[in-house]
Amino acid sequence: MREAAACIVRGNAKRPQAAPMSATSDPAEIDLPDFAAVESAAARIAPHAQKTPVRTSRSIDAAAGAELVFKCENLQRAGAFKFRGASNAIWSLPDDVARRGVVTHSSGNHGAAVALAATTRGIAAHVVVPDGAVKAKVAAIERYGATLHRCPPTMAARDAAVERLLAETGGTLVHPYMTPAVIAGAATAALELIGEAGPFDALIAPLGGGGLIGGSAIASRALAPGMRIFAAEPEGAADGYESMRRGQRVTELKPDTICDGLRAIIGPINFELLRKYQVTVLPVADSETIAAMRMMFERMKLVVEPSSAVALAAVIRYREHFAGRRVGVVVSGGNVDLDALPW
Repeated sequence: MREAAACIVRGNAKRPQAAPMSATSDPAEIDLPDFAAVESAAARIAPHAQKTPVRTSRSIDAAAGAELVFKCENLQRAGAFKFRGASNAIWSLPDDVARRGVVTHSSGNHGAAVALAATTRGIAAHVVVPDGAVKAKVAAIERYGATLHRCPPTMAARDAAVERLLAETGGTLVHPYMTPAVIAGAATAALELIGEAGPFDALIAPLGGGGLIGGSAIASRALAPGMRIFAAEPEGAADGYESMRRGQRVTELKPDTICDGLRAIIGPINFELLRKYQVTVLPVADSETIAAMRMMFERMKLVVEPSSAVALAAVIRYREHFAGRRVGVVVSGGNVDLDALPW
C-alpha cells in the first residue's frame, strides 16, 4: 500500500438530527460537533486537563525532511489525549445525571481516562474491558478507581455488556470516540498546538475509531482553513483508508497490528467528519511504526506507544506530502507495556 497516499472524499454531508446516545444508537442521527463545541470544551476542561508541552527535534526533522512540532499528549493526565474527551463528557453532564455514574468500554487509554475523570467529579465509572487488553493499561483503569467488567474480545460482546450496565446503573455512556463531547474534548489538543506553535502547513494525528483526528480536523479547519489534515493508520487496521477510498464506511476488516489503541473500526460519525473536513489517510506498516517509536525514544527521550508513533512513521514514509513543510504532529499517548517493548 506504499503508493496509496490516501484518498480524499469530498461532499456536503447532511447535518443529522440530535438523538440520545446508547451503546447501539446510530451515530448518524447525532449532531456533528463544531468549533463552538471545541471552544466550550477547552474552557470546561481547563481546571482538570494539562496543557501539554510541544517539542521539536532537529535530527528527526533531518530524517523526515520537514519541520515537525510534536504536541506531547503522552504527558497528559492518564498518559494520553483521551483524558481531554473524557473530562469534557463527564463535566458537561447535569448533576442529577452525573450522580448515576458513567459507563464505557475500552481496551486501555479511554477506560483509564474515564476512570480518572469520574474521580475528579466524585462519581462512579464502569469500564467494560475485553480479554487480552494490555495489562499495564488495565492496571491503570483499576488504579483510577473504576469498576472493571470483563468480556470476550469482540465488539458485539462489548456492546452487550455496556447495554446491560446502562440498564442496571442508569448511567451515561461515554463512548471512546463517538460521543460528541468526547470528540470536542479531543479537539482541544490540536486547538492548543495551533494556538501555541502555529501556523502549520499540515497537521497529522493517529486514526483508530476517529475521535482524535475528527476533533483535530474541526479545530484545524476553523483556525487555518488552508492547512492540510492527515490521519496515520496501521496497514493492519486500515478500515479508515479503505472507507475513504471506497466512499463508504468499511466494517469487515479484522485488525492485525501492534497498535492496540488503533484497532477500533472507524465510527459512522467519525467517518462523516473525515469526509466533511477532507482528511487524507496514510497507512503505514507496523515495522515503520516501531522504528518511529524507537526514534522518539532515542532522539527526543519521549515514551510513546505504537499507536502514537504511527503519526511520525507516516510523515517519514510519505515524504511527498510533508517535505519542506511545517507540520504539527499530535503525539496521542505514552502508555507502554514496559515488559513487552517491540524491540
